[in-house]
Amino acid sequence: MSENLYWLSEGQFARLRPLLPDKVRGVARVDDRRVSSGIVHILKSGCRWADAPSEYGPRKTLYNRWRRWAEKGHWIRIFEALADEGGPPSQALIDSSAVRAHRSAAGGKGGRRTKPSVGPAAGGQRKSMRSRIVSAA
Repeated sequence: MSENLYWLSEGQFARLRPLLPDKVRGVARVDDRRVSSGIVHILKSGCRWADAPSEYGPRKTLYNRWRRWAEKGHWIRIFEALADEGGPPSQALIDSSAVRAHRSAAGGKGGRRTKPSVGPAAGGQRKSMRSRIVSAA
């Protein structure tokens, strides 16, 4: 696996390693750094678990590890430990957008009800004629 596919550097992952569960049962675990990078990739990109790049390992492993660690509270402990380290962040990220919409984009004033024409209400002449088509009924 190429180095640029890892979301966490070796130094960053070394800080996380003590917070990860270490009791292995059954088959030897897939590399935690690789799987963690795959989980971060899925969460950041918003793609489906089935669409994870194969470089991160089996897709089922990524999902199962994310779900099991979430159920056992490992992710919360990791985030809390990283937040408790203190100090100002080296980066501040803000994710927002401001898009102006047209005033009638949400239905405008009054909603979707039909409004009578002003002409007949004011005593004026109609601007359209009734249809002269007779039904065959």
